Amino acid sequence: MRGEFSFIERFLSAFPRARVPLGPGDDCAVLAPSRRPLCVTTDAVVEEVHFTRAHFSPEDIGHKALAVNLSDLAAMGATPRWFLCALALPRDFPMRELVRMARGMAALAREHRVALVGGNFTSARELSLTLTAAGELQRPALTRHGGRPGHLLYVSGTLGEARLGLDLLRQGHRRGTAVQRQRRPQPRVALGRLASRFASAAMDLSDGLAQDLGHLCEASGVGAEVELSHLPLSAAVRQALGFDGGLRGGEDYELLLSVPPARVAAFERACARAGERVTAIGVLTRDRRRVLRDPQGRLIPPPPGFDHFRVRPPVD
Repeated sequence: MRGEFSFIERFLSAFPRARVPLGPGDDCAVLAPSRRPLCVTTDAVVEEVHFTRAHFSPEDIGHKALAVNLSDLAAMGATPRWFLCALALPRDFPMRELVRMARGMAALAREHRVALVGGNFTSARELSLTLTAAGELQRPALTRHGGRPGHLLYVSGTLGEARLGLDLLRQGHRRGTAVQRQRRPQPRVALGRLASRFASAAMDLSDGLAQDLGHLCEASGVGAEVELSHLPLSAAVRQALGFDGGLRGGEDYELLLSVPPARVAAFERACARAGERVTAIGVLTRDRRRVLRDPQGRLIPPPPGFDHFRVRPPVD
């Protein structure tokens, strides 16, 4: 018989038992944090806004719902510990798809050793997953407020592939690196912990470099100069989207970092030893303007990034 508790039981079966004083099954979870400060974040993925079931497998949806929350913890330099998951399911949602969604989420949870400790089930017209994740800090949290004039700007990985993957999904493509980057982003948790030893400010790139850089600059009270020729773009992104893909491509979930000049050499050495790809793309400035310089030295205005309330849903 289908019912709320059968859904809960089947969903939880994909996850190992959480090693906490009290986990799923009661009105609240009971946790035993160390004396380290906690970072807590919440984020949601919603059908017809962040995904469609025609383009995303249940495993993709479960993975992405957890990944976007772990990316926020990564940006603060935190080690993920626990998460809660609130699911809203259509009344006719197949049990087999619920189990597959749980498996996708559980695989990423095992990779980062983060435990599911509670949540909620309800019915709704569209599928949505709202997660709250908590992580512990070994060092002071990286925030958006620590950037200073003269600090160098770095980004991790490559930019624009999630946006290209979205375009390819709309065109009917189902495979390839870019499609995988859209469906299953990889939170840069290890890099976040490493960067907490060197960086002065950080945030994850969820809404595109142009927009997210603006948030960091505003919080830090600085401006920025970015060399577009330095943006780390794959050949496929460069050919299909040009520099615009690196600026406006949302959902990359890479890290944007500012690093004081005195720490740059040590930061780059530590990243190389850890196998973490980072690229210097510019510098923070005293002038609060954001300056984007193309390879010919011409200045271009920053394009807008993703805004949930201004654009059509990203997956149609």
